[in-house]
Amino acid sequence: MELAFAASVYPANAKRAIHEIKPLSSKLFTTKKRSFRNKFVCSVAVTPDGNKVSEIELENKKHDLLLAVQDTQRGLVATADQRSIIEEALVTVEGYNMGAPIDLVTLDGTWRLQYTSAPDVLVLLEAAARLPFFQVGQIFQKFECRDQFSGGVIRNVVRWSIPNLLEEQEGATLVVSAKFDVVSVRNINLQFEEIKVQDINISEQLQALIAPALLPRSFLSLQILQFLRTFKAQVPVTNPATGRRSVAGLYYLSYLDRNMLLGRAVGGGGVFVFTKAQPLRL
Repeated sequence: MELAFAASVYPANAKRAIHEIKPLSSKLFTTKKRSFRNKFVCSVAVTPDGNKVSEIELENKKHDLLLAVQDTQRGLVATADQRSIIEEALVTVEGYNMGAPIDLVTLDGTWRLQYTSAPDVLVLLEAAARLPFFQVGQIFQKFECRDQFSGGVIRNVVRWSIPNLLEEQEGATLVVSAKFDVVSVRNINLQFEEIKVQDINISEQLQALIAPALLPRSFLSLQILQFLRTFKAQVPVTNPATGRRSVAGLYYLSYLDRNMLLGRAVGGGGVFVFTKAQPLRL
């Protein structure tokens, strides 16, 4: 799957998201003899072969995966050995709810990108890392499907900035929206709709240049500031040959729970590791 958004190096403060999933200790649980009616029931995950796996083990495997991707700058600087370790950890987590249908209520919400091996995204990461005049903050996928039965809307959200012109890391927002349909137990089909630039937050330096604080602000300077702050540009995504909406292809959601989302672009387009984030208002 080709993700139609730009990306850059992993922000310095993003490591805190890695610790959203913490390993659990088996010492937290003790066994006691009880009557048949009052036996303690541990929360478990069930694999297709019927084996019951404790939630404590699953959480530890998820934590191992996040530790493996932590120092890769979202995949940009991952070595061959790191990619191998990450793939092994990812496959292990995927096995815990493999074959379970997509729960759109759980999928709904905002997910923060922690790692990807998608070639098209890595090319953008490498290019952006070499450009001193371009910064990118967090990258998200926002699913809107809580009240849907077979699909919804997905928005790829990129926070970006231009030093000295826009605020650090979150000077502007790029949003690539697509409709998606659930076409099988775990596959969704994407159809891109539009690309939008919004939420322009100009830097204090630029504000001072447009409307100096020591001088009376003219009506024109105030209008310019207001225009920049409310600027929004929308461009529909279409196939030039047909004039129809651009189809991105299949996206396999290989694992999903309340705080982790794993995906694979069908056709060798790479893997994606997301963790649940605070809701975004767009």
